[in-house]
Amino acid sequence: MEKRRFFRILAHAPRERVADLAREIEEQYPVAVLKEPQKSLVMIQVREPVQETRFYLGEALVCEAMVEVDGVKGMAVTLGDDFEKVLAMAVLDAAFNRKVPQCAAIQQELYRLEEEQRRAEEQENGLYHRTQVHFESLDNEVPHEDHP
Repeated sequence: MEKRRFFRILAHAPRERVADLAREIEEQYPVAVLKEPQKSLVMIQVREPVQETRFYLGEALVCEAMVEVDGVKGMAVTLGDDFEKVLAMAVLDAAFNRKVPQCAAIQQELYRLEEEQRRAEEQENGLYHRTQVHFESLDNEVPHEDHP
């Protein structure tokens, strides 16, 4: 599984589900915390769509951690300040980097989480879609007499 997809799924997953997945690894392998979870600020860079210039929109609070699972490093950074979740994410990253046998089962659970997230997003988008306002162009209308 691609790292970007891996972390996107974990970042949107509930803390309890991520912690449960990491617990399986922690029970079977030695885990050393190399960098305790800590808060940090990162600059958010965006691209202006017309001139396509980059600028910094502002800062975002993130939480980061680094661990070692059976001699292999893993790290995670996620929005917010959830220390337990970011530590569990780092454990899972190290487990995947080490290619532990549990990876296949964890990956299947990640696919289930991703599907749940997709359905929840579709449901939320459906709620917004009902309230969407559609504007029609006024270019083809006949002008009023008082507005030539």
